[in-house]
Amino acid sequence: MADLGRLYKDGEIIVREGDSGDCMYVVQKGRVDILTKSGDREVVLRSLGRNDFFGEMALFERDLRTSTARAVGDARILTVDRRTFLRGISEDPSLALRMVRIMSHRIKDLTARLTAYENTPHADPT
Repeated sequence: MADLGRLYKDGEIIVREGDSGDCMYVVQKGRVDILTKSGDREVVLRSLGRNDFFGEMALFERDLRTSTARAVGDARILTVDRRTFLRGISEDPSLALRMVRIMSHRIKDLTARLTAYENTPHADPT
């Protein structure tokens, strides 16, 4: 199964913030940074490794990507469309629970980071 995914070279963009999406991705090998723009700089939201997934929101709502995914070193990435995902859930319902658990942890992490940011004094732009 490791040979099913596409190989991305170091620094190659897998998905770009603002693009439309209809699938999710699973890291089979290597690392991926998930990042977003904040003004003129990139902010790394998280780094993912083997068996981690990203882009899952596109399976539930066809909307624009909220972040960019970039390979860190060579990375083999498997694309999973909605139909394949639903088939996997029907074969192993615990897959849905594991995915929701991970998504819940991500929301908690981002909430904590946002709270910490909001409680940090910032320079007055004027």
